[in-house]
Amino acid sequence: MKTIKIKTAVIGVCISVAFVAAPASAHKLREQGETVDVADSNVLVTPARDWNRLSGKIGKRTETWTLDGGQLNDVTFFGGIEAGDPLVKERNKKRDPLPKFTSSTLLVEVPELLEGTYRTYKDLAAFQLVSAEPGTFLGRDGVLFAYEYTDLDGLTRKGEARATIVDGKLYMVTFDAPRLHYFDRTLPDFRALADTARLK
Repeated sequence: MKTIKIKTAVIGVCISVAFVAAPASAHKLREQGETVDVADSNVLVTPARDWNRLSGKIGKRTETWTLDGGQLNDVTFFGGIEAGDPLVKERNKKRDPLPKFTSSTLLVEVPELLEGTYRTYKDLAAFQLVSAEPGTFLGRDGVLFAYEYTDLDGLTRKGEARATIVDGKLYMVTFDAPRLHYFDRTLPDFRALADTARLK
């Protein structure tokens, strides 16, 4: 009985130390109603509910938000990709070069740019553009598109994106989530967030 009490106490202390030693959070809370700039850019958004901004960046002008974790719902802002740059950081420019946004890239070509980026960066075999249509983003003419892909774990994900080109730079926001449950559940939250996006 004494041994069990001692072991329980030791385990409790270890757990407490682990929590104290761990960083406070890998995320930064983005609070409901608070206007913030995203992706080190002049894009502002005002979330209608609390979101978490993930630490780390996949590109120099990117920022990722989530509600339940990056694997379950991922909103990524691309804040002014300049001509000649890829959407995300290249892992190996020689072996796995990423497609680049160029000064001649048209809005109708942006879905193809995202597809090429995903196929290489995420190492996808299957990616399907489901729909693409004219729309608005940041109060400018843009393109709205939906897509679906299967990741390396065999999980099918759905996505939706909005993009526009302003002063020769590409601005886009994407939303990816597992097709089952999480995509449909979080899609209204993504759309509400994207609707608030504007330039300073």
